[in-house]
Amino acid sequence: MDSNTVERTIRPIALQRKNSLVAGHEAGAQNWAKFAPLIETCKLNKVEPHRHRTRVLTAIVKGHKQKVIAQLLPWNFGK
Repeated sequence: MDSNTVERTIRPIALQRKNSLVAGHEAGAQNWAKFAPLIETCKLNKVEPHRHRTRVLTAIVKGHKQKVIAQLLPWNFGK
């Protein structure tokens, strides 16, 4: 069994995680642990991560209702 494809796919994530750990503060690693899955989920759903985060934060600031939070998930983006 060859896992090179998977290893190449996750290498940038692992490198960034390690960089966050040595960035000078534990909070960097904690923040990365929160945002990395969101970024990768956007990529899997063919959604540009920066555009998605901008739209989500704008919606929250404008009072987006929590009961319809599913509308802001990456797989529902643009629907």
